[in-house]
Amino acid sequence: MKRIAFLVFPNFQVMGFAALSAFEISNLVAHEAAYDIRMVSEHGGKITSSFGMPVETYALGKDDVFDTIIVGGGLEPQSASPELQERLRSASTYARRLASICTGAFVLAEAGFLDGRRATTHWLFAQQMADAFPSVRVESDRIFISDGPIWTSAGMSAGIDLALGMIEEDLGRETAREVAKKLVIYHRRAGGQTQHSTLLELEPKSDRVQRALAFARRHLKTELSVDSLADAAGLSVRQFSRVFMGETGQSPAKAVEKLRVEAARTMMEEGRHPLVVIARETGFADRERMRQAFLRTLGQPPQSIQRASRFEGAGLKRFRHRGKSRDLGANRLRSQHTGS
Repeated sequence: MKRIAFLVFPNFQVMGFAALSAFEISNLVAHEAAYDIRMVSEHGGKITSSFGMPVETYALGKDDVFDTIIVGGGLEPQSASPELQERLRSASTYARRLASICTGAFVLAEAGFLDGRRATTHWLFAQQMADAFPSVRVESDRIFISDGPIWTSAGMSAGIDLALGMIEEDLGRETAREVAKKLVIYHRRAGGQTQHSTLLELEPKSDRVQRALAFARRHLKTELSVDSLADAAGLSVRQFSRVFMGETGQSPAKAVEKLRVEAARTMMEEGRHPLVVIARETGFADRERMRQAFLRTLGQPPQSIQRASRFEGAGLKRFRHRGKSRDLGANRLRSQHTGS
C-alpha cells in the first residue's frame, strides 16, 4: 500500500480533493487498498477551506514516511513557514514523489524543490511564479509536468490528470483508464496538453451554439458543414451563422478548424498514432491540410509538436525505468537538500 500525504493550508481550495478521488477510485478498480490517504497540515487539527468547510488534519512530522506528498492549492499562492519548509525537506527524504496542485507549486518552489526543474501552475499565476523564482523553468501552458520525482499541475481540475498520471505509473494504463471512466472523464489528458481549451476560448453564450460546438467535437471526423451545425443548433443556416459569429467572434469554419487542431494535438501528445492517421481521425483528410491549420492556429507544424512530445515521453520513460525501486526518488530528493 502506498501512503499519500495531502498537505493543506488555511483557506485551501476544496477542488484539489478531486485528485484524491482518483486515488480512492483506484482502490476499487484494483480490488485492493493500493493507496492510503492522510490529510496533513503544519500543526494538525482543523483547517478551514476557502468557503468555510473545515477538515481534520494530522501534523506533518519530519520523520513521517509517505510514498507521495502532495501540496494542495488555494485561490491565491500560498507561503510556507520556514518550519514547514524544513519539515517538507525532511519528510521528502523518505518519499518517492513530491507533488503540487495549482498554486501549491509556490510552496515547493519556496522550499527549493523546483530549482532547475520544469514546473507548472495555474496560468493566472505562472508569470508571478517565474518572476519570484527565476531558477524554476516555469511552463505556463501545461496540464501537469513530471520532472523526475517532482510533479506539478495546473489549475485545480488538472490535479485529477496529475493523479491519473501517477496511477498509470503505479498500476498501469488500463487501471488509470478505468478510473477516468468511473470519474466520468472523457479521457486522461496527457501532461503536455495546453491549459486552455477551444470551447473555453470561444465562450458560447446560448445553449444552441453550445449544442452545435458539442456536436462538432463529437463528429470531427465527418465533413461538418454549416448546414449540419445549424441543424444541430435548431436554427436556419442564416440565423446560425449570424448568431455564431455574434457569440464567438469567429466563423463556424474557423471554430471547427480550431477544434480539429486541438483534437489532433491531443493525439500527438499521446504519441500512439502517425500523422496520417491523426489527420484522418480529426477530419483534416490529409497531412497537408492539417499542417496548414496548425501553422494558422499554433504557429508551428504538427511535426514540431510531435517531436517535442516524443522527447518528453522518452525522458519520462527513462526516469520510470530507472525508478523501479522506491529508493531512487528518495535518494534524489535527499541529495538535492542535504548534499549527500
